[in-house]
Amino acid sequence: MMKRSLLSISFLLVIFAIFLTGCSSNTTTNGNGGKTTTEIEENTEQQKEIKDNKEEKFYFTANEGGSINKIRVADNEVVSTIEVDGAVHNIQTSPNGEVFAVTVVPAAEGGHGNMEMPGLVLFYNSQTDEIQNKVEVGNHPAHVVFTDDGRYGLVTNNEDNTVSVIDLSTYTVINTISTGEGPHGFRTSKDNQYAYVANMGEDTVSVINIETMKEEKRITVGATPVTTGITSDGKTLVATLNGENKLAIIDVESESISKVDVGVGPAQVYIDAKDQFAYVANQGTPEKPSNNLSVIDIKEKKVITTIETGKGSHGVVVSPNNQFAYVTNMFENSVSIIDLETYTVTGTIQVGETPNGISIMD
Repeated sequence: MMKRSLLSISFLLVIFAIFLTGCSSNTTTNGNGGKTTTEIEENTEQQKEIKDNKEEKFYFTANEGGSINKIRVADNEVVSTIEVDGAVHNIQTSPNGEVFAVTVVPAAEGGHGNMEMPGLVLFYNSQTDEIQNKVEVGNHPAHVVFTDDGRYGLVTNNEDNTVSVIDLSTYTVINTISTGEGPHGFRTSKDNQYAYVANMGEDTVSVINIETMKEEKRITVGATPVTTGITSDGKTLVATLNGENKLAIIDVESESISKVDVGVGPAQVYIDAKDQFAYVANQGTPEKPSNNLSVIDIKEKKVITTIETGKGSHGVVVSPNNQFAYVTNMFENSVSIIDLETYTVTGTIQVGETPNGISIMD
């Protein structure tokens, strides 16, 4: 009798163990709220998809015909086109990549830019393309740049000879700084102390102290400077000299200048993440367009190669890993993709009308 009872108890224990095993295979324990394994896996996949979307990188073109193109870095596909009422001149992504900003000259009758109306800076969400803020600045805004700490957005007003300072915590203009004549392209130092503004209407670069919000001095660099670049240590400044077909390389401390011959009509310049090379897009003119990119060794102060692009090469940006350069071709409505290991164009994509500025997410 006792033996039979023991067998019955053993049988029940086996059944109970099987039941527990079955339950543990379909539910979670230790505070998972009773969710099934399937539910947890689905939730994990959703979280992974959200994370992947956030980590997806893009570069953007500012098209003077009135649009912005958003291009996926992974496959160089144009994923969206944002229509803008006005001429979109320049574009810049924020340091954290969450926002991009564009300068816009409002449209006049006939669709062309109206130089007499105050310009705008539009701020967009980089993932959703939704406009977040609109800030009125000066006449004919040229370039917009974020300080590296994400505190300010600075905008050159080409017709007003000023720089507007936008506080990005409130999206309001908190100061307007006088510059030289025709301020255009510029960069800020990594320590957020200075902005170096190329004055196209004269032969100078304005050195703006961001802390005091005043022009500290002007450096004479050469004929028709269009844009600047500054190395991460703040010691070397470069400026494209459109009127001389040269790149000026300036020692910031001594203000001594060396000039390097580049292509015809240099426009934008971009210094790579290692401060080794400066990439100069040579635009030429609509009548005689240039179509190449000069690669300059900054330390050696010489051109190491010239890469053929499309007609009217204007904007240039380099990927954070220094693998690719992207160049806007204004007179072909395209972007050239350049492999910086082989210095060859690996692809060309069509974008909006008259692409000007270009920026990439870090």
